[in-house]
Amino acid sequence: MSHPLLIIGLLCAVLAGIGRVKCAEFYTEKPAFMEPCQIYEPGFTNCSTRSVQKFMDNVIKGEIPEILETFGPIDPMKQDQLVFEQDNSDVTTISADITDLLISGFGKMMIKESKVSKKDFSWQTKIFLPRLRLDGQYKMVGRILLLKLSGAGKIYIEIDNLDILMHTKTHLYEKGGFTFYNVTSVKVQLNMTGVHSQLDNLFNGRSKEVERSTNQFFNDNWRDFFEALRPLVVQTVERTLQDLLGKLFHLIPANFFVSDIPTSLNLYGRKTQMIT
Repeated sequence: MSHPLLIIGLLCAVLAGIGRVKCAEFYTEKPAFMEPCQIYEPGFTNCSTRSVQKFMDNVIKGEIPEILETFGPIDPMKQDQLVFEQDNSDVTTISADITDLLISGFGKMMIKESKVSKKDFSWQTKIFLPRLRLDGQYKMVGRILLLKLSGAGKIYIEIDNLDILMHTKTHLYEKGGFTFYNVTSVKVQLNMTGVHSQLDNLFNGRSKEVERSTNQFFNDNWRDFFEALRPLVVQTVERTLQDLLGKLFHLIPANFFVSDIPTSLNLYGRKTQMIT
């Protein structure tokens, strides 16, 4: 059987070549591993939770090759740069630049619950990661837990038993006879049971003993340390998930997840086309 993306890709190439259309590739046949659910039927949340877990398991295994091409591997994921400013109290004032960021742990994600709103088809998803680790290069000046910091070097933050409550806003649009999700925003709330971190070259290497004792202090007081860096971790998770979900749901029709999803015309009173 021909790959569904190949069929529409060839059609787009022909039509684009004669100047009549600009279109993007997407799946026209539901992959065998996807389980559609009906939102107006009892048990939808259980079906959706099971369906999204199966889908993400196959995405992680590379069964959606177009995601590998446009996004890269799911575990580990890469982010080029994260600029971070935090000044919310006398306890924490930070200016940081994180580069070459590597995010490990999403390969073992567990979907604990997947809810979809019947009103606007936004999502609320509960995700569990046994461990999330961020590795990168940092430049930082400021103050954490009343300790003045200045340094540049390697950093890692390892978070154990991470619960993510994800709120995803969407807007439905039509393409090629299918309804799609446009992911407009992702917001997360995080809870965990432990954090371990290491910042090399703190105080610009002036005292390795002070650097060692400072890192130990942060790990001994990990809850307070994490609260100081929570916006950085939240921003990293939100940006990563929005990028991934945005690419996935421009590729996979929403009909394959919610088989009785309304069209944008039925939901909004007008038909919406995604501008690419």
